[in-house]
Amino acid sequence: MSIQANPVNWFEIPVSDLGRAKKFYEGAFGAELAENEMGPAKMAWFPMEMGAPGCAGTLIQAEGYVPSHDGSLVYIHVPKIEDALQSIEKAGGKTLMPRMSIGQYGFTAHFEDSEGNRVALHEAPQG
Repeated sequence: MSIQANPVNWFEIPVSDLGRAKKFYEGAFGAELAENEMGPAKMAWFPMEMGAPGCAGTLIQAEGYVPSHDGSLVYIHVPKIEDALQSIEKAGGKTLMPRMSIGQYGFTAHFEDSEGNRVALHEAPQG
């Protein structure tokens, strides 16, 4: 078995308080998250479209899911990082690393969400 191009198709962001985290992400990104339960796991799914590029994911509150600055880092694509960081801070988040060039691949930044997770933003290069 070999890994195909763009192999990630789902992500989960651990949260301690699903209601608080859902409110934060909806306020920060202007999108409605759909609440779901799967067994003991409480989730709030980001908007998704089957067959579209990129991957979908969820906020998840369940045993064994601990918010953290450590571990894997999820990148959320945004049109303009500066605008996103302003919305994130208005929603109660904190900028950890301001907008930084990654050369031909665009720009990136890191923020802390309402739960204490380190999450990243990606802005595509212009032109």
